[in-house]
Formats: sequence, structure tokens, C-alpha cells
Amino acid sequence: MTKAKLMALAIAAALGVTHPAAGQTQVQTGGPTGESAFNPGISLILNGTYANLSQDPTGFRIDGFVPSLGEVGPPNRGLSLGESELVISANVDHYFRGTMIVALTPENEAEVEEAYVQTLALPQGFIAKAGRFFSGVGYLNEFHPHAWDFTDAPLANKVFLGGQLGDDGIQLKWVAPTPFYLDIGVEAGRGLHFPSGPDGGRNKNGTGAGTVFTRVGDDLGTSTAWQAGLSYLSTSALDRGYDDTDSTGTAVANSFSGKSRLWALSGVLKWAPNRNPTYTNFKLQGEFFRRRESGDLTFDSGAATAGGTQTGGYSSTQSGLYLQGVYQFLPQWRVGYRYDRLDSGTTNIDLVDSGALTAADFPVLAVYNPTRNTLMVDWSGSEFSRVRLQLAQDKSRSDVTDKQVFVQYIMSLGAHGAHKF
Repeated sequence: MTKAKLMALAIAAALGVTHPAAGQTQVQTGGPTGESAFNPGISLILNGTYANLSQDPTGFRIDGFVPSLGEVGPPNRGLSLGESELVISANVDHYFRGTMIVALTPENEAEVEEAYVQTLALPQGFIAKAGRFFSGVGYLNEFHPHAWDFTDAPLANKVFLGGQLGDDGIQLKWVAPTPFYLDIGVEAGRGLHFPSGPDGGRNKNGTGAGTVFTRVGDDLGTSTAWQAGLSYLSTSALDRGYDDTDSTGTAVANSFSGKSRLWALSGVLKWAPNRNPTYTNFKLQGEFFRRRESGDLTFDSGAATAGGTQTGGYSSTQSGLYLQGVYQFLPQWRVGYRYDRLDSGTTNIDLVDSGALTAADFPVLAVYNPTRNTLMVDWSGSEFSRVRLQLAQDKSRSDVTDKQVFVQYIMSLGAHGAHKF
């Protein structure tokens, strides 16, 4: 037996898949009868980064906004393994399809990013999904990092969605039978992550977050296509904590309990001569977010200061956007630019208005409008390999500008489906 066959059998055994013995023939009558009939599609995404940063990434923050608890900071300086992904998917039968995506982090941890079942045969254009999945809020959120046009997420996605919003729940989507593309979807989730907070801070039956979204798109002539979307996320947080310092520089732990409402407006325009993107194409993409939060803000929940724990009303209205363009000028080469801007908006803190505390006791909420300019160029050896150089001027912090240089590789091994529009 050749080494190739031995390796194939070893992989199959690890996956719990059996094969017929040598000389035997498998016969199927009327449908799948053995485990080998259900071999899943498997792919592995390898991602690595070299980072040169003028500012220490351990001190990263986005001023004017409550920390979003997600992995939103830049990678470590120097060489590092990025987040890689193991993808396993297959049709269960003609009614359902299952997918699992496991993220392998640089800290040698495995995290289930997505694990869901999706219907294949509902009538009238309906599609249902259940399990853990990335929310349909906005446009970029549903895409995995290896499919992004830039090394990292826009600032708006970081402060409003914790980088990327995933949840345990259900989704129902309807694709309308119209001459143009139109879908409408709803989601009900547990509220595992920001803006709900870790597991929403709740222990109850029911759901902790809800999302509705709609997208419409069509062609403009023979070379241009567009899509626009509107979505709304509603959730509540209970003791959603974050770290800050008071006016004396003492470290304190604060927390928020209340309602969070987020609107997202997105748009994508794609151009390719005669719908053939092989040689040259251009994509313009942007999103605008607006969030309102109201509830109670607790200062020094751990009673680390002389004044002790204090609670008062809190409300904020904040917004942010990004706009990016990516141009493929040769079959393997692309160049892109992205502009990010956030508006810390209006924030009302009753503990400050009453005179119990001062604005200096909440430095992370000080008024500031972060911006970021990002330029990238990448080369793709094929549809399975990409190497990228990215330069960024990051003004997330009010007192310093972080000049960033990233070199990234993304390699796809195995079966890999096409990306969404």
C-alpha cells in the first residue's frame, strides 16, 4: 500500500470515516447507507502576521467609547501566528446542512466560531439556521477574517460589535421571488457577547438579543452590481463591566446595565468589465452605525476607592463609519484604501451631573472622535493563497498616533466554498 493511501486511511480514521476493504465494491441502492457516504468537506485556513507598531499594543484603546470586551487590538509586535480556521461542512441529508468552524488562536486555544445546521428544503424561499453563527447585522460581520480585504476590522465594527458579533440562536431568512435580489431576516440569540456582555450577564429562559435585517441588490448594466442593507440590533446588558481609572489614577472596575440599540446601514458596489473580474475589478464598500444606550452606570463596582460603589443613570448616542475601495489592477494584484471615523457623540452621566463625581473619574468616556487611515496592497498566487502589505495611521487614542505596518499571509487548504456578495 502506498504512503498516500496510508495517509488517506489515517485521516479517515481520525474523522471516524470507514472505507471498504481492498477488492470490495460499495453499492448504494436508494440513498446513503454507510458512513463513507457522508464524508464532509474539510478546509484549513492558515493565517500569519508580522507587525511593526510605533505604540505598545498592550495599551491599545479606543477613546470616547466603552471598551467592547472583544479582541479588537492589533496583534503583538513582531512575528505571530494569526487566527487560523478549521472548517468542516456537509449536507446531512436533503433537508439539512451542517457547518462547524473552529478558530485556532495564537494563544494555542480552540474556539468554536460557528456551529450550525441550516435548512435546504423549506418552501417559498425561506431558510432557517440554528446553532452558533455570525449575526447578519451590517455587511462585514458575516465574513470570516480570511475573507476581509484588510488585515483587521474597521474601528466601527470594533466599538459597536466587539470586532465581530456571533451568538447562539436561530435565524429565519426569506429570499423574495423578485427580479432583483431582496431578503428579509430575523434573529433571536442568547446574548453571549458585546454589546450584551459576557453571556449577557443573565441566567434566564428566553432570548437576550434580537436582530432584523434586509438587503436589496441588482445589476447596473453588464459590468456593475450593487447591494444595500439595513439592520437593527436590540439587546440588554446586566453588569457589563469594563476597566477604567478615576481622577486620581486609581484603577476601578465600572459596569453598565440597560438597553442597547444599534442601527447599521451598509452598501456595496462592484464593477468588473462584462462581469468578468479575472483581470480587473473594483469594489466600493461602506457602513454607518448609530447606537443608543440607556440604563445605569455603576462606578467602582469593586469598591476600590474611598468613595466606594456608586450608581446613577447613563445614556449615550454614538456613531461611526468606514468607507473603503479595493481595485484589482492586474490579475494577481490589488490595492485598497480604507477611512475610519468614529463620533463619541453625547454622553450623559448622572453621577457627574449631580456633582457626586467629575468627568475626570470617567476618562475612557471623554469626548473624542477617533480616525484611522489604512492602505494595503496584496498579491494572490491563486484563489487559495494571498500575501498582503498594510500600512495604517491609527488615531484611536487621543494622546498618540500609532503608525502600523503589517505583513500577512492567508493560505487555504482543502475544500472551500465561494464567498458571499
